Amino acid sequence: MAGLSVFVTVGTTHFDALIQAVVDEGTLEALRHKGYSKVTLQIGHGKFTPPEGQHQGVALSHFRLKPSVAEDFAAADLVVSHAGAGSCLEALQAGKPLVAVVNNTLMNNHQIELAEELANNGYCFFCYPETLQETIAKLDLSQLKLYSPGQPRLLAEYLDSVIKSFPHDTAAAVWCIPAAAMSHTDSCPCVSSLSDKLAKTEV
Repeated sequence: MAGLSVFVTVGTTHFDALIQAVVDEGTLEALRHKGYSKVTLQIGHGKFTPPEGQHQGVALSHFRLKPSVAEDFAAADLVVSHAGAGSCLEALQAGKPLVAVVNNTLMNNHQIELAEELANNGYCFFCYPETLQETIAKLDLSQLKLYSPGQPRLLAEYLDSVIKSFPHDTAAAVWCIPAAAMSHTDSCPCVSSLSDKLAKTEV
């Protein structure tokens, strides 16, 4: 029987520390013990190029960017993502278990608030690159609640946590909102509410 697959994404930016942590021998060994045999890495504009082929019994492949990663999310049994809003919510909307990895080198970092909010509500696990191996080793997906796309409350709660610091961080909040969500404002009251707030706020 084929093993499970992991999709790792850094979004449209770069996060070499995450990619390096994933391909670390200890992390790959932990993944293999959990039944994962394939890891696809989306590395964005990172300078670090991960190895390809079989390593620690796990098949590695990577790409930088492409117009849509929807198929990669759909094919994955586990998503390991940078803690950017768009990638996290896309994973949850695809119904995938999520490990959100915070980039703690960022300035004015909203990723910590987002990852904590999602984890506290039982929707994901979160960690830092240096604790990824331990997180994978202890991974128990039965502890997670799967997000239902028909229930926008998670999106609303997360957006509320991000926009608490209006107006100074309005630009950051706008940047974080996934395009998919913004294109469905009519059917998602929480996004409509945020759009109203943004329209009344000077950036």
